[in-house]
Amino acid sequence: MAYTDPHDPRWEPLIEAAWEARSRAYAPYSGFKVGAAVLLQDGRLQAGCNVENASYGGAICAERGAICAAVAAGLRPGDLEALVVVTEAPDLTPPCGFCRQVLAEFAEDLPVLLANRSGRALHRLQELLPHAFTGRNLSQS
Repeated sequence: MAYTDPHDPRWEPLIEAAWEARSRAYAPYSGFKVGAAVLLQDGRLQAGCNVENASYGGAICAERGAICAAVAAGLRPGDLEALVVVTEAPDLTPPCGFCRQVLAEFAEDLPVLLANRSGRALHRLQELLPHAFTGRNLSQS
């Protein structure tokens, strides 16, 4: 299934899951709550939220939280179909660089829908992270 229209109704379950996950975010330091949801090719959804920590390096982003939960549920490279990221920020918020790198491990051309209460924008991960470093770069040939 190609996710090419940000208003395609197939996005709605992912958006709802991301907003619900965002409602459980733990962000006592920044107050910046994020929700994410990934769709696996077999139709399963996995959501995640950001979890901050007093030791800032111990924080985890919503996108990586969703990926980690999906891996625990059986996600393997090539299994991702789509990603949604939601915030209450006035500007649409893309995944950070660290999250983009983690996402590229599982789907380099992933459709990424950014949403807030007033808008949506659809991107491809290759657009957000051109020339990603992947396992190809580690080959010994």
